[in-house]
Amino acid sequence: MASIEGNMSQPQKTSNLAAKTANVQSSASSFKRWGRKYPFIRYGLPMISLTVFGAVGLGHLLQGSKDIAKVKDDQDWEIIETRKALSRTGPIDAYKPKKISLEEDLKALQEKVDINNYDYKRIPRPNEGKSH
Repeated sequence: MASIEGNMSQPQKTSNLAAKTANVQSSASSFKRWGRKYPFIRYGLPMISLTVFGAVGLGHLLQGSKDIAKVKDDQDWEIIETRKALSRTGPIDAYKPKKISLEEDLKALQEKVDINNYDYKRIPRPNEGKSH
């Protein structure tokens, strides 16, 4: 009896498997018919989805690079502020810039250069002085 039951269950499994294969093939052929019947599903939908998902992904990547740049700028700003704070609280009389006005700088330059006493000097042309 056990061998008969075992033989009976095996044909059911193969017929069940054949039914599943037929269902998959019929659904695949209906899907192929969709592609022929509606070309938008075959060509337009993938193109539009690629465009949309590409734009979303690119936006995500750009936002990440903006965040990294912002963090870097914040770190640079903190370094600058730290240096300013150190120079404010640094040693007394460590650095005192000279207070120079434009008028004093102009007078010093005029004393150095005399614009009323000059000599004409000829500047050679680029082609002069070269012998062929």
